[in-house]
Amino acid sequence: MDHVTHRDGADPRPSSPTTATSPGQAGYRQEMARELGWYASFSIAFGFVSIATGIFTAYGSVLNTSGPRGIWAWPIVVVGQLAVALIFGALAARIPISGYAYQWVSRIVGPVWGWIMGWISFAFLGVVVVAVDYTIASTILPELFRYQGTAQNAWFITAVVILLQAVLVAASTRATHRVNNVAVTVQLIGMVSLTVLLFVVGAVTGKLDFGTLFESAPAESAGYYALGDMTHAGPFALAFLLGAFTIVGFESAANLAEETKEPARVIPKAMAQAVLSLGVLGFLFLIAITALAGDPAELAASDTPVATVITAVLGSVVGKMLLVLVVLSIFSCGLVITLSGTRLVWAMSRDERFPGWRALRRVNRRRGTPLNASIFMLVVAQAVLLGFSGSTDALFELFSAATLLPAIIYASTVVMYIAKRRSLPPSQGFTLGRWELPVIVVASVWLGYELLLFRDASFRNPWLYVLLLFAIGAVYFLYLLATRGRAGLSMPEMRDIDRELDESPDAPEASDDGRPAGVGGDR
Repeated sequence: MDHVTHRDGADPRPSSPTTATSPGQAGYRQEMARELGWYASFSIAFGFVSIATGIFTAYGSVLNTSGPRGIWAWPIVVVGQLAVALIFGALAARIPISGYAYQWVSRIVGPVWGWIMGWISFAFLGVVVVAVDYTIASTILPELFRYQGTAQNAWFITAVVILLQAVLVAASTRATHRVNNVAVTVQLIGMVSLTVLLFVVGAVTGKLDFGTLFESAPAESAGYYALGDMTHAGPFALAFLLGAFTIVGFESAANLAEETKEPARVIPKAMAQAVLSLGVLGFLFLIAITALAGDPAELAASDTPVATVITAVLGSVVGKMLLVLVVLSIFSCGLVITLSGTRLVWAMSRDERFPGWRALRRVNRRRGTPLNASIFMLVVAQAVLLGFSGSTDALFELFSAATLLPAIIYASTVVMYIAKRRSLPPSQGFTLGRWELPVIVVASVWLGYELLLFRDASFRNPWLYVLLLFAIGAVYFLYLLATRGRAGLSMPEMRDIDRELDESPDAPEASDDGRPAGVGGDR
């Protein structure tokens, strides 16, 4: 039998700024097992970001557009994204509920804006899982097993990988976390070892050339730092896409707040620590790869430039080991994305605010997972894959869309934080304190600059994807307004329902659908 979340009565106004430290205080029942500790939360943030995935996927594109000198954009992105992570941590410590930005904006600004944020987040998760998994099929496996990659076999392999991830997420949350924890541990050890080995062997063999770090070829040196015009960004500006594509998804830890022990304390630290550690390790790895690049223009022609450098310096065996490590990292990344997407769909559905919410809000009692939501995310990912499968430049378009959408999410959430920071609920585990204003300034400047990058004409198709998803969301949103009105979009009151029911001597028994008898009901 499936268990259905209780949804409390509706107040058309945003909930008052009462701290929600548990689902019960936010108007929900505790349905997920609360068993994630710090390392599991850190692994979720680290696994989604996955520098092995991001650098392997995007390094070639940035090398072509910006040359080796483009890696110096990476530390700037790290500082900017760390500021965003700190603001997200401040929000997660106040409203640690599944749904992250959807919940925060709904409860602090209002349910209409919260719904829009939830839909944008859903669109991001639906495309980014395809973006990372497509890398396995289009570039890594052909290099690893020496076969000719085609659009057809790339589509098929990606579809199988997405299916495996969805099955694991649907079958067992505990098994999903175990797989991710192991994958993140292997990635940490592997990337640290590989980076040290590259520096040592490069120094011993004399192949390290730090002068390469400042070359611009194959990009034009003239006007390298120019901002560009209305439809084109400059070479160095495009280099920011490497970090912007890679260092996203750290907020997924907040999307599993209802499954985390002491979420208000654990999640903010896990997000910030993941961004910082990934930023430092990723930059050292980029320095090593770039300093060993040899002829940058020749390397830019490679389909797998990172693997090409490692094979040339450390030999084919280590090169193959790297590819295996990247496959493991990408699978872990896609697994976390699927898990996060499932939780978002489930969180919006239990508020009766997502298409098909009656089925998608159910939590399978035996497996303890939102099974229907997992199946739904599988269908969405396969549909996105099908939409991009005919493109000759699918990988670039996928990772561009997967960079644009989080930029919109981050910027919107930061603006909300700035507007409402004086009236936020009290924190139960993390605050910015006297660093709040500097963090806000850094995050705002960085996100404003990042969004300007997407004026480049090369992002036309990603914008079309975004606009298409927005159009679909707008149709459903208008349907919600027409059938329910604004009052029907309200959030549950932030109070402890479970405690009230437990303390009431006349508390009704639960009905077959999981609600207390006589409470709630489908609209």
